[in-house]
Amino acid sequence: MAYADQDGMSSSRLVSIIIVALLHAFLGYALVTGLAYEAVQQVKAKLNVVDVKEEEPPEEEEPPPEPEKQIEPPVVSPPPLVTTVTPPPTVRTVDTPPPAAPIVPTAAPPAPAAPPPPPPVAKRPNPIPKGNPGNWANTNDYPSRALQQEREGTTGFRVTVGPDGRVQSCSVTSSSGHADLDDATCKNIQRRGRFDPALDSNGSPTTGSWSSRVRWQIPK
Repeated sequence: MAYADQDGMSSSRLVSIIIVALLHAFLGYALVTGLAYEAVQQVKAKLNVVDVKEEEPPEEEEPPPEPEKQIEPPVVSPPPLVTTVTPPPTVRTVDTPPPAAPIVPTAAPPAPAAPPPPPPVAKRPNPIPKGNPGNWANTNDYPSRALQQEREGTTGFRVTVGPDGRVQSCSVTSSSGHADLDDATCKNIQRRGRFDPALDSNGSPTTGSWSSRVRWQIPK
């Protein structure tokens, strides 16, 4: 008796479990399908698709007709008036030419006189100094050693002058007794000397020579 009651209780319990399981399955299915439906509705509301129709381009208006051009009649100028003038008859008079004058022979003009010959060119054997030769060597050119030692003297020299009037060379003809005074003489004469050159028999510049002296004296 106790075994039969236990078996009956187990069967009813099993049926109850199956019913509860089916109820849970049904509720889960209903819950899932309901939620899915609401989600579809929300997505559908968000996707509000509007069909945009492409507007057709406006029809082009036809241009207004061009106004008709008025053709002006051509201007016709009247023909020019042509007048004919008959020139009067010309009368030619024939003059008798006067008798020709007798031809009188004239004497031929005298031949022009020959120009006078140019004056003979004076030959200049020696060049001539330009300016004052005394400025070619002065006290400012005194050698410093000779000035300190108070040495004085006179140097004679001869220069060769070329056709251009410049000194080509210088030589001492008489010494002052001091080599530095003699050297200063030729050095300054060659540097500053300018001449009108010598002339040959044809009057052309030529080489010549010129001589002079320089006195070296300490100013007091």
